[in-house]
Amino acid sequence: MKISCLSVSLFPAISNGDLTIREYAEFCKSIGLDAFDLGLILLKNHTPKYIDQIKRDIQQAGIPLAMVTTYPDFTHPDAFQREREFDFLVHDMALSSAVGAKFLRITAGQAHPETSIDDGIAWTVDYFRKAAPISEKYGIKLVYEDHSKPGAWEYMDFSNPPHIFLEIAKQIKDTSIGINFDTANILVAGENTTIEVLDQVIDKVETIHVAETGTKGKMDPVPIGTGLVPHEEIFRYLKSKNFQGWLCLEEWGNQGKNGVKDAVEFVKSTWNAA
Repeated sequence: MKISCLSVSLFPAISNGDLTIREYAEFCKSIGLDAFDLGLILLKNHTPKYIDQIKRDIQQAGIPLAMVTTYPDFTHPDAFQREREFDFLVHDMALSSAVGAKFLRITAGQAHPETSIDDGIAWTVDYFRKAAPISEKYGIKLVYEDHSKPGAWEYMDFSNPPHIFLEIAKQIKDTSIGINFDTANILVAGENTTIEVLDQVIDKVETIHVAETGTKGKMDPVPIGTGLVPHEEIFRYLKSKNFQGWLCLEEWGNQGKNGVKDAVEFVKSTWNAA
């Protein structure tokens, strides 16, 4: 099984320069990962000099960049802002491709109070369909997530409720967009149907965000393996389907590098035991 890690716990250190992207990549390699992941906010700009430096850093670290995560907001009630969000995503695809990422994680958008379910679904599907051929041009695979809420947003994800996520996934099934399935976010939505939801999209799942929550019905990041997510059951299901994609840890236990190591060890041992 191929394993990478997005350590949200280490975002502040990377953002303020205490930990460089190269050092983070080297750390991921040192703990036995096959790749590392980045949040789009950690890539500072798209100037040629900066992009060349990031590519050299990744090459010298000796470990590939699997996924970059970004969060388009295609459910915004302002049509002009939705156009901006699409242009932002095109930029993100170009930048992620330039630094050699394989996947770009995308979202539907925020649960803006003014946006109806029907409109939000329609707008998201429309922009996803427009984005798919551009991602193909840039050679980067878009993966849509059953998302909850990043720090950059005011509201929860519009498609955090499983029935909305599944409807959008159904309507983009014929595109090149895959699924990044988050193991915690069905519980965050207040439901116990993680396997049932995963089963309905498994044929499009490219990546798994191995994540954790300590509380049902809310985003409550805790170290992976210490919360409510039934990881062994999920891994057993994935094995039964001969899943050959990536396990991408979304580590958010706020325990520093030792917490990342513990998360990786937990995921590896649980996968082997499943």
